[in-house]
Amino acid sequence: MKKFIYLILILFTLATILCSFIKKDKGYNEVYTNSALRALDVIEYDPIEPVNLTKNGVDYLVSRGEEGIFGGDLVTSSIGEGPKTLNPFNSNDATSSELSSIMYDGLFYTDPYDGSIRPKLAKSIKILPDKKTYIVELRHGIKWSDGREITADDVYFTYNTIIFGGFGDTSARDSMYANGKLPVIEKIDKYKVKFVTPVPFAPFLRNLTTPVAPEHVYKYATDKGKDFFRTFHSTDVNPKTLVTSGAFKLKEYIPAQRVVYERNPNYYIIDKKGNKLPYLDRYLVLIAGDLNNDIIKFEAKETDIASIPGNMVAKYRENEKKSDYTLYNLGPTSNTSFIVFNLNTRKNKTTGKYYVNPIKQEWFNDLNFRSAIDYAIDRESLVLNVLSGIGEPLYTAEGIPSLFLNKEIAKGHPQDLNKAKEFLLKSGFCEKNGILYDKKGNKVEFELLTNAGNTQREAAGVSIKEDLQALGITVNFKPVEFNSLVNKLSNSLDYDAIIIALTGNPLEPHSGYNVWMSNGALHLFNQRNENDDKTTDKILPFEKELNDIFDSAAIELDNEKRKALYNKYQEIVAKNNPIIYLYSPINISAVRNKLRNIFPTPLGGTIHNPEEIYIQN
Repeated sequence: MKKFIYLILILFTLATILCSFIKKDKGYNEVYTNSALRALDVIEYDPIEPVNLTKNGVDYLVSRGEEGIFGGDLVTSSIGEGPKTLNPFNSNDATSSELSSIMYDGLFYTDPYDGSIRPKLAKSIKILPDKKTYIVELRHGIKWSDGREITADDVYFTYNTIIFGGFGDTSARDSMYANGKLPVIEKIDKYKVKFVTPVPFAPFLRNLTTPVAPEHVYKYATDKGKDFFRTFHSTDVNPKTLVTSGAFKLKEYIPAQRVVYERNPNYYIIDKKGNKLPYLDRYLVLIAGDLNNDIIKFEAKETDIASIPGNMVAKYRENEKKSDYTLYNLGPTSNTSFIVFNLNTRKNKTTGKYYVNPIKQEWFNDLNFRSAIDYAIDRESLVLNVLSGIGEPLYTAEGIPSLFLNKEIAKGHPQDLNKAKEFLLKSGFCEKNGILYDKKGNKVEFELLTNAGNTQREAAGVSIKEDLQALGITVNFKPVEFNSLVNKLSNSLDYDAIIIALTGNPLEPHSGYNVWMSNGALHLFNQRNENDDKTTDKILPFEKELNDIFDSAAIELDNEKRKALYNKYQEIVAKNNPIIYLYSPINISAVRNKLRNIFPTPLGGTIHNPEEIYIQN
């Protein structure tokens, strides 16, 4: 019993630490010097504990917001070209994950107010004293959108067949390995399942936030094999065939225009008077294309919520009192924006060709070269010019809000071109007439890509191109369509360097397992895939160190020891620079005043409770 209490205390300690520095505000923290950020007051939320209510044999979850009004549409937007898939198990990009997650719930969720882990489809969880056995009981009587009951069969199928079986994107599976083994799941009865991890496994509960699939729909796809599954419920899916558990279900998808969701009448969350949520009739996501179009749509009152870029914060702050919106400051995002170089030295076994030109392989795998790039980049200038001062320089693999941030590494260093040139000289690079050459006389020139439409990354690319010109490096900067960029990163691997971002989890560094493990599906800088010629494979020394750290941290239950391990991983990344971090924007959102039950938080973002939101005209 003492061991069980100890594990629970760890979880509550994390939540308590988080609450000590997260201000649940619509205001701006005085630490920021930009005048546009200093005028709004901080307001505190007083969130109510979630309540379960059993009524007519159904275990409902009672919403925490005030009683609302039924009807109306919520209209938001999405940057880029739209989702690549509507299957949450195939998703490996932020847009697809976000838009599919609207339709599917997991057993648990991360509370957007305090970071604790709370039941969603699950009614309760019991952790046995061995700290390896988890018995999860589902809510009784809750239903899929087609009226079928959600049962332990669906949970067992989701984890045992889809996730542990390696269907679709394998990130969820890979993050569940402990000591090289996956958990074992067993169905106990209609509403209960048991998970047993190989060893005590600190991140396990957060892994149970993965969506649950309806077996009676998805079994058809898994029976046909992994190749078929990759195309299952793609963007051309008939909305009537989608069976969902979330507050909304798909009504319509028009590529490059909009995604339209309608309320799920079988949803299991109710308000305090027993009314079934959501309040909204429809939830629309307009495909904005780029950040400029996103703002244009908001200013034309086509959308209800917008993320405000740094260069427009002062204007929006000035107009706020006479407008129909309220600004919210959610602090630095947990997104990590970075440059990743392709360190891949393997061949494609089908074509017999290297993924990366061998000349460039030598540059990118040279620590002195990567260190020179790191010191050449003017991050302060990026924050000032790209983010208009509404952000912070980023030097670490953990986002600034992370509980596990290595504060020493986060201090970073200023741009230093002289030091950058010293690193290059160590490896025999030399500059002639403003052009850099390697020791073999090859001109140093490479292609830098980012996703077209993200104006911040496009501006960052132009700035970095200029920084590296000061070293004599020719950078061919090219924004490309997002799906094409993702394909290069995860499939073809034919790129030199890319500016992109990943969304981190400020509560759990293990969410980056797939990025830092050498065999991870998101191990971007040295990606391995099924087309590799294994005879040319080798694990770099620092990759081995990262493998050991992440494996050790996952099974370490002492929070201080975990912190020390994650401090070390950030030191290794900062020393070796396989990924060079750039900046962290501050998340500023504008929300129409007609929307009620809006409680933006740093953890949950602006819309973490779509089922509770209602419109007050």
